[in-house]
Amino acid sequence: MSGMIIEAVYFITALLFIYGLKRMASPVTARSGILIAGVGMVLAVLAAFLYGLDVSERAQPHLSTNLLLVVIALGLGLGWAWYSGKKVAMTDMPQMVALYNGMGGGAAAAIAALELYSGNAQAHGVVVSMLAVIGGLIGAVALSGSLVAWAKLDGRMQSTIRLPAQQIINAVLFFVTLGLGAAVVGAGLDGGVSMLLISVFFIAALVLGVMLTTPIGGADMPVVISLYNAFTGLAVAFEGFVLQNPAMIIAGTVVGSAGTLLTLMMAKAMNRPVSNVIFSQFGGDDSGDAGDIEGTMKATDASDAAIAMYYASKVIIVPGYGLAVAQAQHKLYEFVKLLQKQGVDVRFAIHPVAGRMPGHMNVLLAEAGVPYDIIYDLEEINEEFAQTDVAIVLGANDVVNPAARTRKSSPIYGMPILNVDYAQQAYVVKRGQGKGYSGVENELFYADNTSMVYGDAQKVLVQMIEAVKSLG
Repeated sequence: MSGMIIEAVYFITALLFIYGLKRMASPVTARSGILIAGVGMVLAVLAAFLYGLDVSERAQPHLSTNLLLVVIALGLGLGWAWYSGKKVAMTDMPQMVALYNGMGGGAAAAIAALELYSGNAQAHGVVVSMLAVIGGLIGAVALSGSLVAWAKLDGRMQSTIRLPAQQIINAVLFFVTLGLGAAVVGAGLDGGVSMLLISVFFIAALVLGVMLTTPIGGADMPVVISLYNAFTGLAVAFEGFVLQNPAMIIAGTVVGSAGTLLTLMMAKAMNRPVSNVIFSQFGGDDSGDAGDIEGTMKATDASDAAIAMYYASKVIIVPGYGLAVAQAQHKLYEFVKLLQKQGVDVRFAIHPVAGRMPGHMNVLLAEAGVPYDIIYDLEEINEEFAQTDVAIVLGANDVVNPAARTRKSSPIYGMPILNVDYAQQAYVVKRGQGKGYSGVENELFYADNTSMVYGDAQKVLVQMIEAVKSLG
């Protein structure tokens, strides 16, 4: 009877996962989609708990000890997630996403390790053993790679580390890890379980994740986070097959496929294949030279920029990571409402790779309460810049750099950008004259129709608000 209940709960869980993900496709329904998927996850945990009880009653003599360990683990996980989720600032959200990706991959790798060390995977045949090894490999890479991504995003790893012949080293390490995995499966065919061999396999997989991620520059972090999210989903799906757990199979497959599609879409938005993101050396180095860029940077006051927008007919705002760093999204929306009250048509333009994680700017604006109907993706709004009086950029760099269209020597050449330079007047809010996170010099800053507003976005927007209010 308990088995039928567990299977029914798993089926309902699968439906909730799929329906929740579907609702996440639109910003309007994304919040309810997350809640629905969350309910599904709670049911999946309960089902797993019931399954553990059922197995323990039949085969485990230490039921109370196992239950205590499960409750402690759940309590620690729930407590940490609740506290960190409430405490985290919007600027630290990419780091949290990277950590959560890593924890998911690590959990899948831990399941694989347990099944291999105990011999359960080998006992169920070569296919199950292979799935455990593949899931363990992908999960371990996602864990260590995500931790490196977290360290980069959190400023704990300041430099991009690249070894001589890095790609050759990575290729050799990858094939060595695969060979170790094959040896683990082969040992199972002979009826043996080599603790040392399994341990070396997982250590090699963890090192591989580190080696793959350390050379990748900060500008590519959104794609990397999305890729490791896909890895985590695939690892969970493989381990779901090992445990014969339908909820894990479905959840992992859904997350893996969604993460893969998102990764491909983001790579397309950068006009670069995923392999180029992983194996190239773009981002993090000094990749641009302003010496042959025509024009000069022209500074202006925040109040002058605000007045120009106040008397404009149409304004397009391009948010970037600098806006998140300053935590100025609420002040920005306050300023937008003042412009709208004046009758100005205000819209937001979002580039797919703006920020430090997929959808970072959408989340930032949603937190401030910006209506979804004035937020547009690149393809929807790009042609409107030519008919725009003022475009203002807050903390974005590569996604508005005209060099992507004209400068073949630029690392970002060919990447679709927001056509801010086509507006009659462009303002760029920036803390200084630095090149931004990727290290590529931005030609927009030197354009004749561009003025720089130097300062922290929060302080600049406060000045803009005061300037507009003084006009009323």
